[in-house]
Amino acid sequence: MRLTTFPLSSTEHPHPPQPAMLLQAVLLLLLLCCLASTLAQYDSCKSLVSTDEGSVWEQYACQPKTASMKDHMRIKVDPPGITCGNPPERFCTLENPYLCSDECDASNPDLAHPPQLMQDKERNGLLTYWQTVTWRRHPEPLLANISMSWNKTLELTDDILFTFEYGRPTIMVLDKSMDHGRSWQPYQFYADDCMDAFNMQPKRVRDLSPANITRVICTEQYSRWVGSKSDKNVKFEVRARFAVFAGPKLQNMDSLYTRMESMKGLRDFFTFTNLRLRLLRPALGGTYVQRDNLLKYFYAISNIEVPSRCKCNLHASQCLLQEGNLQCQCEHNTTGQDCQRCKKGFKAKSWKAGSYLPTPNGTPNTCTIAGSPSGSNCECYGHSNRCSYIDYLNIVTCVSCKHNTRGQNCQHCRLGYFRNASAELDDESVCIECNCNQMGSVHDRCNGTGFCQCKDGATGAKCDDCLFGYYWKQGCYLNVCDEEMLLCQNGGTCYQSQKCICPPEFKGVLCQHSRCEAGKDCNAASSLHLTTATLLLCTLLAHLLATLTPH
Repeated sequence: MRLTTFPLSSTEHPHPPQPAMLLQAVLLLLLLCCLASTLAQYDSCKSLVSTDEGSVWEQYACQPKTASMKDHMRIKVDPPGITCGNPPERFCTLENPYLCSDECDASNPDLAHPPQLMQDKERNGLLTYWQTVTWRRHPEPLLANISMSWNKTLELTDDILFTFEYGRPTIMVLDKSMDHGRSWQPYQFYADDCMDAFNMQPKRVRDLSPANITRVICTEQYSRWVGSKSDKNVKFEVRARFAVFAGPKLQNMDSLYTRMESMKGLRDFFTFTNLRLRLLRPALGGTYVQRDNLLKYFYAISNIEVPSRCKCNLHASQCLLQEGNLQCQCEHNTTGQDCQRCKKGFKAKSWKAGSYLPTPNGTPNTCTIAGSPSGSNCECYGHSNRCSYIDYLNIVTCVSCKHNTRGQNCQHCRLGYFRNASAELDDESVCIECNCNQMGSVHDRCNGTGFCQCKDGATGAKCDDCLFGYYWKQGCYLNVCDEEMLLCQNGGTCYQSQKCICPPEFKGVLCQHSRCEAGKDCNAASSLHLTTATLLLCTLLAHLLATLTPH
């Protein structure tokens, strides 16, 4: 820790410091040093140490320092048109709902409220914020999504903070993704009434125990209207969860890091690639929706803070911006954006993330070169760490290949998988599942480019589509009819290529046959049938009328 000192004038320091003051200063410095050493834990990947054989590098588990990820955040809002200003629109405030003198106009820089204002730095004390349209379409819900991405795996180190202007939402959800937005899971629910909004009992983080600290909760703490302009912030509490293991002031970080290693799912709970805020109902001012003044209901966010660090799997102490993306500066012979695999030539054993244990330096789990004392003489590309000698073949082969690989050196893909052309042979995702459609494919295997063997009529890489002239119904079947070659006749209509819907007087696959038998006058028979029916109906009506008429 670097301490900056400022000189004092003679009037500020007229007398030499007293012993008691010196003692206090020393104690303060010691406290700061202890705090710095705690916060700076795992900040170095290696150090040069002297041994009997000379100076050697001693390797440690390491991680980057905490940073504000706001500057690297990429924000997207949806649905389209949810940002106010196009067309220009007036809005009111909850504190003074009938003074609607404010305006949002996207064409005027002084009146525009675009999404990037959620991550800008406020200058000259001027408050800037993103704002949505007002709830003019009530009772249709006013919904908005804010998606945050970094193209990098991150780990939370402090509370996520959202600052709302003009009132905090009464209902919203914070989601996270661990696969760059391909799938999402709830991180926390927020509502003024958790049971009504999400059918969940309200909880606070302080109610959680070490056993259920990763539980997804619904909190009412940040959603109820309090009528104060100072109550702007909504948090996702991280420090309070850390404090369950490290103490209220986070002084026992060793305990937290030990739990990170031993408690399943704990470290993953704080890991993410993307965040998404789903705004489901705006601030109502402590009342029901007042339909006579919908211009006071909207969302506005002035700031988003996401304190976190790059996830480098304890193989890097620095994370730098390279070509627009955050990149771990990998040590321990590892490589990849997250240091998630061994370097080429250093794959004598399977890649492993570093470990926080034993504290305080952890275990680096350095990738080793083939043939080194800590490695083995068989190359398994990191998919196995065991080899076996087969005597009668006189070969050494890898045992129990992982990551869906097989072969003497785990260099091939298992049946039902194919080689990922964009991945190196040592990548954990080198083999991709074929995912052949069971109804359309002959079997679940595919060729080297991922194409499955299709049954007659089926097509596509996964055999999940049909060739021209076929229709899909749990597999591909020849069209019964169509609009070009297999036309339904005599006024029939083709239904989903599966059958002709015929007029009453025709039948057959293509409605090509008359329902009348050959040689008979169908029109006369039809007329006779209708006449008889008409006579019968008239007789019944006459009888009913006679019954109801008084004598």
